[in-house]
Amino acid sequence: MRRVRASWAVAALIAAVTAASGCGAAGGSEVTQLRYQGSVGQVTPPELAQDLGYLGNVKLSWIGNTISGPQDIQAATTGDTDFGGAFNGAIVKLAAAKAPVKAVVGYYGSDKLTNMGFFVLDGGPIRTARDLIGRKIGVNTLGAHAEAVTKTYLARNGLTDAEIKQVELVVVPPVNAEQSLRQGQIDVAALSQTLRDKALDRGGIRALFTDVGLLGEFTAGSYVVRTDFLKKNPTTMRTFVTGVGKAIEWARTQPRDVVRARFADIIRKRGRNEDTSLVTYWKSWGVASAGGVIEEREFSTWIDWLERTGELKGRQVSAKDVYTNEFNDAAPGGAAR
Repeated sequence: MRRVRASWAVAALIAAVTAASGCGAAGGSEVTQLRYQGSVGQVTPPELAQDLGYLGNVKLSWIGNTISGPQDIQAATTGDTDFGGAFNGAIVKLAAAKAPVKAVVGYYGSDKLTNMGFFVLDGGPIRTARDLIGRKIGVNTLGAHAEAVTKTYLARNGLTDAEIKQVELVVVPPVNAEQSLRQGQIDVAALSQTLRDKALDRGGIRALFTDVGLLGEFTAGSYVVRTDFLKKNPTTMRTFVTGVGKAIEWARTQPRDVVRARFADIIRKRGRNEDTSLVTYWKSWGVASAGGVIEEREFSTWIDWLERTGELKGRQVSAKDVYTNEFNDAAPGGAAR
């Protein structure tokens, strides 16, 4: 499997193209249709928000699916979509490349119910971080959540930089990760949410480590929007961001069976020929804060880590410049703005 990583040059080009082209509402009127990418067999917070009526006159326009957070936020940066979501560390990298985007609301994270685990076969030889030297770990994409957690785990368990480089991260679509592990194509599979629970139900695997065990509960990813789009469409963005936050809270406070039934209904109604079995395993989105309000530490943690590993290549990034809660009525004083 080929190792793929978006380069800083590509990110810089994205920023330049977006800054030069700019897009937004014509004639001063605000856009009320937002293009986005979804996930196969799953329901995203914006999709739930629309179904619950929390987006008012703002409508979502699905243009396809993605399995990669970095790809999703790059699509938002280039104007192919109007918002995209990714791991906060990936957003920091984009900000460091001067891409004109802002994180506006948290949408996924890790808690005791929902987290990312790194699974190995029962009875296999991998027991410690050092056993991973020379092994392959299957992740959904490089430069994002799974890679950051893996390297944090290795470093905290005493591996040197040279040893960490010997642990190979390979891209495997999430729906294929369990099968790749069982067939011996990879040694470790990063699994989360419903795919993790389905794999555990089948047995024969165990978690070597989890992100929540390593870092505690945290919001891991946010939706980003271009800064020019925010400026030209403030009312639309307040409706969208606040609506997403309301959907997160609705899902947090309803019985799980009610949420799962709603998800299954949404999937059936959108008519994409999808299997609804994944939603029966849904437990939470893992968002730490009420309404998806973003906290500074959710970005400063990854800025510090990326600086230590040299991935920012000397570029200076301030957490406060990466995100805004301006459009979220759940933020302190939000409704009064």
